[in-house]
Amino acid sequence: MTGSDFKHLGSVAAERARSGQAYLEFLRVASMSAGVYVLSAGGLDAQTPHAQDELYYVVRGKARMRAGTEDRPLESGSLVFVAAHVEHRFYDIQEELTVLVFFAPAEG
Repeated sequence: MTGSDFKHLGSVAAERARSGQAYLEFLRVASMSAGVYVLSAGGLDAQTPHAQDELYYVVRGKARMRAGTEDRPLESGSLVFVAAHVEHRFYDIQEELTVLVFFAPAEG
């Protein structure tokens, strides 16, 4: 990659849907990686703690998230920071959840 990379969320979301996977990484450099994560209403989030810090941005949907000892409702516009190695998961997914995920450094 050169010094920049332009994407459109609609195109990334369509690529993720075609892949059939819940998560699609769309950016990777040494200092960070980013992806889009989609969970269906009533779906299960099977992720385990990561070795990197994470920032989640909820693009759309409604759910709850448990991270460490915190438990909060999430909706469009919610931002959540989760430190490396902290147990966390989305649950009670009421509406399909689309989340931008940023890892720093890049997810291993």
